[in-house]
Amino acid sequence: MASEYYKPTTPGVRHRTRSKQKLSKTKLIKKLRRINKNYAGRNNSGKITIRHRGGRQKRFLRLIDFKRDAFEIPAKVNTIEYDPNRSANIALLHYQNGDKRYIIAPDGLKIGQTVISSKENAEIEPGNTLPLNKIPVGTPIHNLELTPGKGGQIIRSAGAAAYIQDKEDRFVSIKLPSGETRRFPAISMATIGQVSNPDHKNRKLGKAGRRRLMGWRPSVRGVAMHPGAHPHGGGEGRSGIGMNSPKSPWGKRTLGKKTRKVKKYSTKDIIKDRRSKK
Repeated sequence: MASEYYKPTTPGVRHRTRSKQKLSKTKLIKKLRRINKNYAGRNNSGKITIRHRGGRQKRFLRLIDFKRDAFEIPAKVNTIEYDPNRSANIALLHYQNGDKRYIIAPDGLKIGQTVISSKENAEIEPGNTLPLNKIPVGTPIHNLELTPGKGGQIIRSAGAAAYIQDKEDRFVSIKLPSGETRRFPAISMATIGQVSNPDHKNRKLGKAGRRRLMGWRPSVRGVAMHPGAHPHGGGEGRSGIGMNSPKSPWGKRTLGKKTRKVKKYSTKDIIKDRRSKK
């Protein structure tokens, strides 16, 4: 998928790019939308817990079917739409029983195509959902369940795909987009195909104002601050971080500091760490 460029009529449009794709422009279904309230990085007491947030454009939250639990009911792809809350596109499915649901659109899914979710047999086609033990080795998958029955939790961003490496009796080994190889329960559900909009990573916003409309406020480098505001601050001229290790504004180690708990319950499922070079 190629990028779409704009005529340089203004400085903000001169370097702007986006994915070149045809999306449906239809009204949202009322029962499948909610107002996505903007909390601007504040917690329940009003204190800022996430910096550099605020001032976002109004959004509707689309209710996505991550579980795909309408088993053995064929569904027709009615539209493929833009979703402001995620990098991937979404598809509206019309089921034969009259139900309507949004799903994450896989790459290559076409309007008018039929998809199905099954626990036993379904074609290995983009958009179909099956248990891991029913999917052939080497097949790209997304929307993968960590806990069977909970719904897809990982591999949902634009262009992402995991690949089945090996099968055992109760577990299936999968190579994740990060490079990590991990085992999952064989009865976990996954959707066939790569996530849509793979060219998302190549887009250029073009101007700071678009970033503000997305809800991001400006950030300042620590080395540009005074020493009272940041551990990296102070010094004469353009000074670096200094002799001390990189730190957050609150003095905690960062930039390479491992934050994963050593005794985390899911560590036993990691076959190959994403950092290993072998």
